[in-house]
Amino acid sequence: MSLTVVGSIAFDAVATPFGERERMLGGSAVHFSLAASFFTEVRVVGPVGDDFTQTELDVLENRGVITEDIERVSGETFFWKGHYEYD
Repeated sequence: MSLTVVGSIAFDAVATPFGERERMLGGSAVHFSLAASFFTEVRVVGPVGDDFTQTELDVLENRGVITEDIERVSGETFFWKGHYEYD
């Protein structure tokens, strides 16, 4: 069995009371692909911008995720930012 994953490939920024991180590899397709790669062959499909480097692709490829269907488009990669506080 193999999986083809279609979804967001993104950069995330997260702030919590414990610290902040900027420009982390994120997106639903990335998280799902990395998790599923422990169990089966995974191919990820989605767009990334000019700012998405081989370093980010290496994270996926080093887990065996097939990245040849990631399409590079003009512009920046999708970016998400979250700010969490004590509740």
